Amino acid sequence: MAHIGIDQPVVTMVNIFTVEPANQQKLVDILIEATDAVMSKVDGFVSANIHASLDGTRVVNYAQWKSEEHFTAMLQNPEVHPHFGEVRAIATPERHLYKVVYTEDAHV
Repeated sequence: MAHIGIDQPVVTMVNIFTVEPANQQKLVDILIEATDAVMSKVDGFVSANIHASLDGTRVVNYAQWKSEEHFTAMLQNPEVHPHFGEVRAIATPERHLYKVVYTEDAHV
C-alpha cells in the first residue's frame, strides 16, 4: 500500500495515460497484470495504484520506488518491455518523477 508523506524515503512516478474510452479497461488490465507479474518483483518497487478517470479517457499510475536509481534500473529491465509495448499500442503515456513535499489530512 502506498504511504504518502514527506517523511517517506521514496520517489513517486506519476504516469498519466491518454486512452480511448473503449480501451480504458483493457489498459487498466494490462497495468494490473504488469504490476502483479513483473513490477512488484523488481528490486526497489514499493507500491502501485491505478486510477481510471470517470470519463474513460485517462488512466493514472501512481507508483512508488525506493529511489530514482531503482526506477531507472527498472526501465532497463527486459522483463518490463513487453508490457510497455502493449500499453503504447492503445495509450499515450506521460510519465514524470516526483517527491512529496506536502500532505494534509481532514481535521475531524
